[in-house]
Amino acid sequence: MAKIIDGRKIAKEFNESLKVEVEEFVKKNKLIPKLAVVIIGKDPASLFYVKMISRACEKVSINFEKYHLSENTSEKELLKLIENLNRDKKVSGIIVQVPLPKHINQERVQEAVSPSKDVDCFNPINMGRLALGKPEFLPCTPYAVYELIRRENIRVEGRHTVIVGRSSIVGKPMALILLQKELHANATLTVCHSRTKDLAYYTRQADVLIVAVGIPEIIKKNMVKEGAVVIDVGTNEVEGKLVGDVAYEEVLDKVSVITPVPGGVGPITNIMLMKNTLEAAKKLVVSE
Repeated sequence: MAKIIDGRKIAKEFNESLKVEVEEFVKKNKLIPKLAVVIIGKDPASLFYVKMISRACEKVSINFEKYHLSENTSEKELLKLIENLNRDKKVSGIIVQVPLPKHINQERVQEAVSPSKDVDCFNPINMGRLALGKPEFLPCTPYAVYELIRRENIRVEGRHTVIVGRSSIVGKPMALILLQKELHANATLTVCHSRTKDLAYYTRQADVLIVAVGIPEIIKKNMVKEGAVVIDVGTNEVEGKLVGDVAYEEVLDKVSVITPVPGGVGPITNIMLMKNTLEAAKKLVVSE
């Protein structure tokens, strides 16, 4: 029977230690880390996510400020707000929630966020630093997977790790993280995606399989190796139920370790955002 990783338990433990770390930082520097979140319009998923970020901030005593702009906000107005937040010494981290309205260029907006406050790691400069092995921050979801690997002492060094998914949010940065010359990295990697021919050929070779392609239960029992570690990053709503990219019940008796959906990687992701915000606050103090 597979070991089921409890992401909620890991998140709770991390919350407790991070709260102490924030309190120590505040006591030493007389400055409370602050996360500014910009959201445009009324997308339900975005509003829900921002609410979850607010709760995550509250749990670890990080200040949270939301800038909720109307759907017809111009790109110029948004860039001006970001410029002001970049200059605000009380703001440690900045997130601009996507998707953005069609009249706003997402790339220009992401480039406008100061790399030192880009706690979601969307600025191309931060992605470039990650590629060079000198990251300012780690993108939150891949960071959550890495932290899960580290805390559960999952060995990836020298093992064949297959990542299914090539997005700039998960797949690509995940590959870059696991290629680092670091403990719990040094993986031998294959990256697949929705256009890979004979996907099962590659996934069956995986000692460690990380799936983040956004297709409900695309990974079936016959696509995984006996005794593999399976980390499911996917979140898909099917008939009102949240499911991952892996057919969880099917593969459960074949793999050695697996993350459930919900309750696996998800709960850890926002904690990594809090960790990045604290790290940003520390760097801002040092730079002054």
